[in-house]
Amino acid sequence: MNLNSRKEIQEEITLLLAEKRTSLAVFRTAIAIFTLPLSVFTILTATSRYYDPAQSIHLIAPLVSISSILVVFGVYLIIRSMNRIRSIDRRIEHLKKEKEVCKE
Repeated sequence: MNLNSRKEIQEEITLLLAEKRTSLAVFRTAIAIFTLPLSVFTILTATSRYYDPAQSIHLIAPLVSISSILVVFGVYLIIRSMNRIRSIDRRIEHLKKEKEVCKE
């Protein structure tokens, strides 16, 4: 193969690495979204002696539902970004092998 096809492969790998950085940013954000409800419940547990949960159920119920949605969304983003990262890594490996064939 000629120099142009090697350059195209290299540009495609560069593009894939940019996509991987984006997926890693999504992964980092997903971890933050996932841990936010855990932090809120830690604070609620630590301060539970200062309030009666039975009297605050109208505040706790929406908090639990919003927190559950955030946990599910965080898990979804984590799984999605991990799958994208694996897919990108496989494509990069395929292109590396293709590039090695080009050298020969």
